[in-house]
Amino acid sequence: MRRRAFIAGIGSAAAWPFVARAQTSQVSRIGWLGTPSINSPDARFGREAFLQALRDLGYVEGQNIVIEYRMADGSIERLPTLAAELTRLNVDLIVAAATPAGRAAYQATKTIPIVVSAMGDPVQDGLVASLARPGGNVTGTTFLGPELVPKRMALLREMLPKAFHVAAIWHPGAFGESTMRDMLKEATAASNALNMKLRLIEVQGPDDFEPAFSTMASERAEAVFQFPSVMLFSERRRLVELAAKYQIPAVYNAREFAQLGGLAAYGANIIDLWRSTASYTDRILKGAKPSDLPVLQPTKFEFVLNLKTAKALGLTIPPLLLARADEVIE
Repeated sequence: MRRRAFIAGIGSAAAWPFVARAQTSQVSRIGWLGTPSINSPDARFGREAFLQALRDLGYVEGQNIVIEYRMADGSIERLPTLAAELTRLNVDLIVAAATPAGRAAYQATKTIPIVVSAMGDPVQDGLVASLARPGGNVTGTTFLGPELVPKRMALLREMLPKAFHVAAIWHPGAFGESTMRDMLKEATAASNALNMKLRLIEVQGPDDFEPAFSTMASERAEAVFQFPSVMLFSERRRLVELAAKYQIPAVYNAREFAQLGGLAAYGANIIDLWRSTASYTDRILKGAKPSDLPVLQPTKFEFVLNLKTAKALGLTIPPLLLARADEVIE
């Protein structure tokens, strides 16, 4: 999957006049499918951004929309059962939080519209026919999972010009097999081009984190970067804490890691993805078909540096790299 020029921008769908927003007495029923528990910070993180965007569009939960929440409490294996429940409720639309939930929803129904937020590679994962014309009952937003892996590795090289032993922490079940294969392929190609020796370290859950970082330390890893994953994002505080404990410089896929003390992050703004998810929900509830709504791709990627962490690691960030940062945390 490569970026397409046809996407004008994530925020474009939200630029219509307010008078065109939902002003109807009809109550729409939305199914919400997600992996974290309902009260977890990560569930609230996406849900609050989505609901605020819906309120800006004229929707109020309990008045003109009802949301049926089905959360897997951290277990991806529960998602198919929960998706089937939403299908039996015959909701008007299903909002799926990230690719695993999107896959479960798509397997459960080919008729109910599905809007998936923050997909990795929806074409490779079989959720849409193409980014321009999804063709089925699924659309949503993507954060361009495989494409950004080399960029994060290049940022590592700029911060650590002499680094050779580099680790990558990844969660094999985060996305479909094709997407994960593409991420591994991109990482391998980038490591070869940057003269790095890459060590892939697999984690299935939080219990694997400490052994993973212990392995990195024993093998003298000079840096680590993280593949995108709902589970890894949910456990971002723990990952950042372990990187600090073992004194390993790390680059992550979302600004939220850097805000918690991670050295650096590069990726799409997740809040923006959720706002766009709300915009597409609005359009579909008003009659648009998912098959006609292009998968929205981010047009801006955020590079965030945490100088406090850099100082703690004894690193000096090159001035030119510092100047390119969208946000510097001191």
